[in-house]
Amino acid sequence: MEKIIYRMRFFLAIIILFGMILPSSAVFAGDDSHKPITRELINLVEKYPEIWNMLEASIAEAKKINPDSKTNPVQNLSDYYDYIDSASELIPQDVLENPTNLIHEQILQSACYFYFLIDQPLPELKDKGLFKNSIQYYKPFSSWVRNFANAWGAFLDTEKSWNQKTYQQFYNDPLFGLEKGWYEPSSNWKTFNDFFCRYLQTTNMRPLASPDNPAVVVSPADSVPQGTWAIDGNSNIRIDGGLKVKLTTYYSIKDLLGEDSRYKDAFANGVLTHTFLNVFDYHRYHFAVGGTIKEKKSIVQNVALEVSWSPKQGKYVPIDSMGWQFTQTRGYVIVDTGKYGLVALIPMGMAQVSSVNFEGNVRPGITHKKGVMLGNFLFGGSDFVMLFQEKAGFEITAPKTDKTATKSDPDQDTEDIYKHILMGEKYGVMKGQTK
Repeated sequence: MEKIIYRMRFFLAIIILFGMILPSSAVFAGDDSHKPITRELINLVEKYPEIWNMLEASIAEAKKINPDSKTNPVQNLSDYYDYIDSASELIPQDVLENPTNLIHEQILQSACYFYFLIDQPLPELKDKGLFKNSIQYYKPFSSWVRNFANAWGAFLDTEKSWNQKTYQQFYNDPLFGLEKGWYEPSSNWKTFNDFFCRYLQTTNMRPLASPDNPAVVVSPADSVPQGTWAIDGNSNIRIDGGLKVKLTTYYSIKDLLGEDSRYKDAFANGVLTHTFLNVFDYHRYHFAVGGTIKEKKSIVQNVALEVSWSPKQGKYVPIDSMGWQFTQTRGYVIVDTGKYGLVALIPMGMAQVSSVNFEGNVRPGITHKKGVMLGNFLFGGSDFVMLFQEKAGFEITAPKTDKTATKSDPDQDTEDIYKHILMGEKYGVMKGQTK
């Protein structure tokens, strides 16, 4: 009997000792109280101790930058697991505490916060060939982030994600334009994603600029143009002082299109431009030029977003700098315009559920007119990149504001800020070969 008691005491001591040396934030993967996507993350950090350490370090750095528990409620790894549980089934109305009552700003803050926690620079990831030395770009954590996006997207495809209260909040926010009569009947929206990729009532809601002039490039989406970048003879774009680091960085068009693309070198000495869609924008994109599709591809990579915290504004600020697109989940079609050469149309997912979907009739060999629907994004801010060959002589003509950009985006060739434009409005012009 004494031996049995001794053994029981011995095993009890071992259990107590083991519990003492476990990190205080440890949560076992077998804990059924967590959602499946959270348990997947727990399994990941238990399998890879370096991810465990980096995730804790990133959360700690985020806490240093914004210690306010109201706008930064995740203070440790255990908090993070609870946060992922709720975020994976979040209706985009139940978001972080925010002083504004406009839902577009609340949604933007929620999306930004998710990435703020995993966008902190970590010294151990420096010089690893990542776009940025933060854990959101580090495999296999970056793969889990994409899985999270898919899990949330699956929830937003259910009727649990949409209700009358949600609809009314979007209707009350003028930036969504629901009161303007632009869109299909709201009775068509049974899920959040139904609403998010809503159709126009008719194409007349977005009249095309110069529909019969093939030289005029129209905006592919409701968005804000970000500028132009020259592509050099080696199919690279040059970023001076990119990402707050005083170095010159080169990004290869070959990486953007993929090494197996027949057109990876076709845009040497051409021009790259991109335009940003906010959460409130119409999220269907259209052909910016007319022509015949030569190549189509989908590339699954990161689902990432750069974010900073602005103490002055008391909110999170997304950064749409040049370069992140080269490692992001995206799709593209290469269109042959004839006289003006090839144009690459590249819808680019940004943040959370950034799926890139093409229409069924978007296939190589098929000719489409300018303004025809190309595809749609699901939930998440998005970006649209276009590449023009040298022979196009492309120039951006989108209207500018009377403001200039701050150094928060030092990558842009100019410091001009462009106005928000609607799909179909004039974006630029192809003047043809100038040499």
